[in-house]
Amino acid sequence: MVSILDDVLRVFVGFDPREAVAYHVFTQSVLEHASQPVSFTPLTTKALGNFQRDGTNAFTFSRYLVPYLSDFSGWAIFCDGDMVVTRDIAELWEERSHFSFNKAVALVKHDYRTKHPKKYIGSNMESANFDYPRKNWSSVMLWNCGHAANRVLTHEYIRDKPGDFLHRFGWLKDEQIGDLWGGWNYLVGEQPPSSSSLYHYTLGVPGFKHYVDDHASWHWHTTLVKALKCGNEIPSAMVERAEERVGTDMKP
Repeated sequence: MVSILDDVLRVFVGFDPREAVAYHVFTQSVLEHASQPVSFTPLTTKALGNFQRDGTNAFTFSRYLVPYLSDFSGWAIFCDGDMVVTRDIAELWEERSHFSFNKAVALVKHDYRTKHPKKYIGSNMESANFDYPRKNWSSVMLWNCGHAANRVLTHEYIRDKPGDFLHRFGWLKDEQIGDLWGGWNYLVGEQPPSSSSLYHYTLGVPGFKHYVDDHASWHWHTTLVKALKCGNEIPSAMVERAEERVGTDMKP
């Protein structure tokens, strides 16, 4: 007997508490368009331990735990939290049917050098934006969790390996990395303005003042307002009341 769970899309999402709103905007955008049930798993440091190092996002290295967290079985999607989708994520899920089982992961193979030496400008997250080979390849991944090569990805292995090894998929052969259409990981501010299925605000989400008017920011702002729906309440008034209730300790 086929269970409805067989049709559930497993989506793992990077979560950084310093920009928690990004996670909720992303999941809202997925739910708006999803034609199949979706299971979200936020990669949090409280649940998985702290893999953060070198000033990175909280989920920079925990993303490589997705096969382990899936019991090395089936397929799963990973996405950074600083994204918005504008199409049915089931279309991305269906891409797995285009790959033979010898592919351990599929992704958009960006080939670029950043135009921006810093990211998260003007925020308490501001940091250097380094170039490195295969930059942003791991920000959207369609994982073949059952692939034998991915079985090395345990907590211990990921803690022991340097960042450049993991980001370059050093445990895989090049032929084990499949190609996704570039529209599933369009880099806002790094690529020419374009329509896309997934906008990746890699330099900073439009919630940061510096990026409020960036290309495709409209998608992010619109989804944020939808995520704050509560009857006919005005989102800004609702947030203001919440801040008054919790006091100044919760404000930046």
